[in-house]
Amino acid sequence: PIRTTTTTTTSSSNGSTTPSTKIHADNLLQVAKRLKDVDEKSSSAVSDLLVTKEACQTAFESLSETERTALQNIHGRIQAFAQMQRKSVVDMEMDIPGGKAGHTVSPCKAAGCYAPGGRYPLPSSVLMTAVTARAAGCETVVLASPKPAPITLAAAHLAGVDAFLCIGGAQAVATMAYGLDATDGEKTIHIPPCDVICGPGNQWVTAAKSIVNGKCGIDMLAGPSEVLVICDDTANAKIVAADLIAQAEHDVVARAILLSTSAETIDAVDKEVKTQVNALPEPNRSTALEALKQSFAVKCESIEQCVAISDDIAPEHLEIQTKDSQAVANMCANYGGLFIGTNAAEVLGDYGAGPNHTLPTGGTGRYTGGLSVFNFLRIRTWMRVDDASESQGMVSDSVVMARLEGLEGHARAAEARKL
Repeated sequence: PIRTTTTTTTSSSNGSTTPSTKIHADNLLQVAKRLKDVDEKSSSAVSDLLVTKEACQTAFESLSETERTALQNIHGRIQAFAQMQRKSVVDMEMDIPGGKAGHTVSPCKAAGCYAPGGRYPLPSSVLMTAVTARAAGCETVVLASPKPAPITLAAAHLAGVDAFLCIGGAQAVATMAYGLDATDGEKTIHIPPCDVICGPGNQWVTAAKSIVNGKCGIDMLAGPSEVLVICDDTANAKIVAADLIAQAEHDVVARAILLSTSAETIDAVDKEVKTQVNALPEPNRSTALEALKQSFAVKCESIEQCVAISDDIAPEHLEIQTKDSQAVANMCANYGGLFIGTNAAEVLGDYGAGPNHTLPTGGTGRYTGGLSVFNFLRIRTWMRVDDASESQGMVSDSVVMARLEGLEGHARAAEARKL
């Protein structure tokens, strides 16, 4: 096991102790070696599981001017959108009988961010998670990403992460959930237990997030990526095909779905998909071809039927490419992210138009949304009674309701406030 249980003294009045779970550093190193997160021969210390801030800065400075500018532009747009979200919810208060009630909005202390590092490096996920956590006001931002490419290190530098674990999978999630304290020579390593863990990942990451949920918060349990396009006879078949393929190349279990009122458009898109997918380099071509095996198109009788089917699926990404895309978009109820019109490519959302690209999959868009600053914020309520005489009506109501529920102790606690 990579977890270990130690005993720490609590602040309870009777001096009792409570078990506190931390990650066992040596076991974590062995797991990281066995699962090829780090090189088995050259990695001999726990400190080898962390990337230094200096290494991230060096990677950023080694980028070409074009690459650095693009990364900075994407960072700026993501940050601006997240900061706007943060400003949208504020502390508030209202009058209640004899006093005030309200809520406060405050960030959690430590955020854990996961960025996949498997088939492709995803520096965009570094920015989408870490920048959002920082905009929410989190004091500490921990990033985990296995085998990070130089561009991933550069993104981590720009996002200003406090600690970078170069491990992945369940072991990364566990480390962020339970924390890590270790001594490596003169180096002291401290990864605090994170209050919230976010970010996309494979089935092992998702399973681990489901296990630690409750010990800490999570953003969502993400499944395979998916895109659904609603289009009519005005759609550009080349563009629709390109958007379907862009999603299909993510993973062999990704899904690309087309709903259209035009059989001619479906045929044209199908031809374009075959042409374009075979023009991709490897491994993109093979990945997309495998994903397209579970993808499909539906000829619908009307736009309304397209919308109804889409709402049943609640896709992660929903594109509208019709004569009046905004009107159709207004009809749609269930989705993760909405992309309205031919020019609003889903890939622009992937790479930092502003809204987050970490979105609900597998139909969960019916009841939740994508990653945002709200995942890292706590909205906590409070009340205060300053004038006991003014609160007597509220006291009487509480006594009545408590006895209707059969909770006599509640009733007597309220009666103690009677004048």
